[in-house]
Amino acid sequence: MVLMLIVVMMAVAGLVASARIVRQYERGLIFRFGRLRDATRGPGLTLIVPILDRLQKVNLQIITMPVPAQDGITRDNVTVRVDAVVYFRVVDPTRAVVNVQDYMFAVLQVAQTSLRSIIGKSDLDELLTNRERLNQGLEVMIDSPAIDWGVHIDRVEIKDVSLPESMKRSMSRQAEAERERRARIITADGELQASHKLADAAATMAQTPTALQLRLLETVVEVAAEKNSTVVLPFPVELLRFLERSASTQATVEPPQRASAPDRHSAPSVATPRRSP
Repeated sequence: MVLMLIVVMMAVAGLVASARIVRQYERGLIFRFGRLRDATRGPGLTLIVPILDRLQKVNLQIITMPVPAQDGITRDNVTVRVDAVVYFRVVDPTRAVVNVQDYMFAVLQVAQTSLRSIIGKSDLDELLTNRERLNQGLEVMIDSPAIDWGVHIDRVEIKDVSLPESMKRSMSRQAEAERERRARIITADGELQASHKLADAAATMAQTPTALQLRLLETVVEVAAEKNSTVVLPFPVELLRFLERSASTQATVEPPQRASAPDRHSAPSVATPRRSP
């Protein structure tokens, strides 16, 4: 009876020692005497042979790995400091364990060297404005060696580009000059368009004199809309032109001289009668 109890206890202890649990997002690899078994254990309860077998779990979730900031010189000789982030996951647990000692460290080192390489091949303007293409280039450069490690690179993003203070001041002055140039161009275009419109309006008013009078009355209404002490006296332009023509005509043509009238204070002439002989 005691012997049977001992055997049962040993069987239970062996069962507990051989039981392993693999989570849903993991896969298990069995090494027996250091040799990898072909079958990969899926999620759930897994039994191994105690002492003979060793179970190694591999995480299949997407891993987010920040890449430390790397100092480099761009193609146009500007010193920058760039950092990034890499998203990857294991697609082949066997190669991730057998082909590389530490796949996470290996991906980190490849990401750092690739980031430095992409900095040296790019201009400063590309680092600041064309990040999508640089992200795709980094993804290809990192994914190329990672395929042999059973790792797939899902996405690579450049997070920040740090510039020297002198370069920031130079870019600020350049941006300010560019904004001023655009403002002057817009102002000049507005004045040009306004001059064209004014020329068209002047031509229309010249053909229709009544339009000028209507415009004058509208100006009077706009001035009188506000409470002010301004007094506007509209004066017809045609009257000024008439007076100007009259003055010029009077200056060129002189009127004829009139005959002098007799003076009323002078004595009247009296006829003297002749005497007969």
